[in-house]
Amino acid sequence: MLGLKKYIVLALFGIAVSSVLIAAAQGGGAQVQTPAGQAPAGQRAGGRGQRQDGPPPVTGLTVTGEVQNFVPVTDAMLRNPDPGDWLMIRRDYHASDYSPLNQITRDNVKDLQLVWKSPMNEGGTNQPAPIVHNGVIYLANTGGIMQALDGLTGKVIWENHLGGNIAMRGISIYGNNIYLANGNRVTALDARNGKNVWSTEIAQGYNNSSGPLIVNGKVIEGLGSCQRYQEEKCFMSAYDATNGKQLWRFYTIATTGNPGAETWGNLPDRNRAGAEMWITGSYDPVLNLTYWGTAQAKPWMTLTRGTEGDALYSSSTIAVNPDDGKLKWYYQHAPGEALDLDIVFERVLVDVGGQNLLFTIGKDGILWKLDRRTGKYLGHKETVFQNIWTKFDPVTGKPTYREDILKEALGKPVDACPTSAGGKNWPAMSYNAPAGVLIAPLVQACQVMVPQAANLDGNGSGGGASRSFYESPGSDGNFGKIAAYDVRTLKEVWSLQQRATFLTAVVSTAGGVAFVGDRNQKFKAVDVKTGKVLWETTLATSVQGFPVSFSIGGKQYIGVTTGRGGGSPWGVPNTVTPEINPPQTGFAMYVFALPDKKN
Repeated sequence: MLGLKKYIVLALFGIAVSSVLIAAAQGGGAQVQTPAGQAPAGQRAGGRGQRQDGPPPVTGLTVTGEVQNFVPVTDAMLRNPDPGDWLMIRRDYHASDYSPLNQITRDNVKDLQLVWKSPMNEGGTNQPAPIVHNGVIYLANTGGIMQALDGLTGKVIWENHLGGNIAMRGISIYGNNIYLANGNRVTALDARNGKNVWSTEIAQGYNNSSGPLIVNGKVIEGLGSCQRYQEEKCFMSAYDATNGKQLWRFYTIATTGNPGAETWGNLPDRNRAGAEMWITGSYDPVLNLTYWGTAQAKPWMTLTRGTEGDALYSSSTIAVNPDDGKLKWYYQHAPGEALDLDIVFERVLVDVGGQNLLFTIGKDGILWKLDRRTGKYLGHKETVFQNIWTKFDPVTGKPTYREDILKEALGKPVDACPTSAGGKNWPAMSYNAPAGVLIAPLVQACQVMVPQAANLDGNGSGGGASRSFYESPGSDGNFGKIAAYDVRTLKEVWSLQQRATFLTAVVSTAGGVAFVGDRNQKFKAVDVKTGKVLWETTLATSVQGFPVSFSIGGKQYIGVTTGRGGGSPWGVPNTVTPEINPPQTGFAMYVFALPDKKN
């Protein structure tokens, strides 16, 4: 078992706590099993999902105010956003995480300084993806708190306590409204004053950890918590932005009588589970297709799942017409995925060399390159050490598992690199068009999984295996990696490796700088061309979420959040780097800029 002996202490520790199944960074959709009365790893008692003593929390508007000179957001603005705005998660429909602002450069970023800091609600899992419009920052907090902040000062303009939890990874703005997912609902708030506009239940018993994508007046939302055995299956859905009426559904599990049903073998429809869409998709306005990733079939391992079939449409890219929810094409990256290494994350859309491309990286660390018109496989790149796939078909790209993974045995450990933390996880990559590179935050770690017996008569499970973790061979103890890949050739241009894992998306800019934060409280700027660290600062606790770049009055700002918690990307480092233990408190938003020039 590769590398296991060297790190036997870590492995034994993981086995000792195998009753705690650290689920796949899915927020509300993840299943974190813990002993009675014990908070999950990275989560404090009284935090997310924990009972709190004292009076019930306040709901409704707690700070009232009005955004001055508000400009409604149009479809044209979403298609071609103002350089100074950041209107959706990852900034634009192509999920580029790229800012065209160039005031902050590789030459002057060393002078970056803090402009303001605004405290956020403490506790729970904090992975915010703020948006910015016309100088106003809209920010989701844990505990179901939504805020509008003055981008110049950090002053709260309005604050609405919705109760429950807002899906942190992605809020959207369109017309006069902010759109978000909270619990099993899609909700619209007035962006000017935070007042409730409408709220629609998606379906009972589900949850979300990422928010909606707005396309042509439709609010398109994925779904989490699809691990249960039941007749209703996981689906993507669309809602009328004006009134919240549900317009269509696309189901991601192929059931009897539908295309792909045979890929589940003889497994009854009731036991076909998983294929969540827990990361917000992207959109091509020219092709009029929206692209989403789907999670693995559940339970994780095929022995526990009860089928060795490909299990469509799990671990796939799906291209859907946003007008009617009809499937245009799909590409399954990991047929019959068996190790909680799904490929659900952002689909980055790139136009280069006359080609319309789509890129994504999953937990297995494979960078995929597809033709986004047809779904045709164009190439792949292994971004971290992996030992699960023995070969890839040179024409279709279809991977083949090792024989012991194909034929799992009850109670027999399966060694696998990478882990459920990645490879890559929810921290998004950036496409820097001037440099022609994708810059991705990665994790270098491995795991040992032990399958449990199938229980098809039960209620279903998001897990079904015990796990332990150790460092990836050849990593020299560096679990964190950020690397750049040429979009034409897929060659690795540079990499930066460190002990601490990266827990933010990467934001790159026209100034040739990329920003990223890590578990060790560091927020840094690196050179897009070389990966050289150009600037670094230490914040109050773990730096995590989705940084943004925006401008007010011609001045460029960089915003980032701090927090804790969040499935495998948080839980795996808890095990393998216990010495990196950021403070329990310090949840906040920070905004940086260059100093004003002196006259």
